[in-house]
Amino acid sequence: MNEQGIRINTADIGSADVKRGDKVLLSGVVYTARDAAHKLMADIIGNGKKPPFPIAGSVIYYAGPTETPPGLPIGSCGPTTSSRMDKYTPRLLDLGLAAVIGKGGRDDSVVAALRRNKALYLCAIGGCGALAAEHIVSCDVVAFPQLGCESVKRLTFADFPLIVGIDQNGDTLF
Repeated sequence: MNEQGIRINTADIGSADVKRGDKVLLSGVVYTARDAAHKLMADIIGNGKKPPFPIAGSVIYYAGPTETPPGLPIGSCGPTTSSRMDKYTPRLLDLGLAAVIGKGGRDDSVVAALRRNKALYLCAIGGCGALAAEHIVSCDVVAFPQLGCESVKRLTFADFPLIVGIDQNGDTLF
């Protein structure tokens, strides 16, 4: 670990040896999804169809980026309150989701699912979306364009600063 954090690539996040409170610099592919996208994905999965991106091994960032300014890959991209996705998260974790990123505490069912699946809950700092966007090098809409800023996007992170809120053992900052 350097003084800024432990460098982790999303492809290796399942084997990351981190503990609650550790600072992380995450690089690699991350998908955005908020409330409306989670509901649509739950309906798709519930109907036995494939979700819009591979769930197993993936990372979801609870964010709805603002409009992209000219010449930049993305607008402001800060986290949204994670508890709004709590009813959907255990199922996604049981399908192999490796990590979720947001802000705020999680309910007991999410903590249990994180522990059961050896997954991570990473926390981004709220109110710093413009600074966070400096660590996103690409952004493409992959599903539900009708949702506007809440569409599912495929982002590429470069040393995106995070804190381990809940580790693979279910140890939590909250």
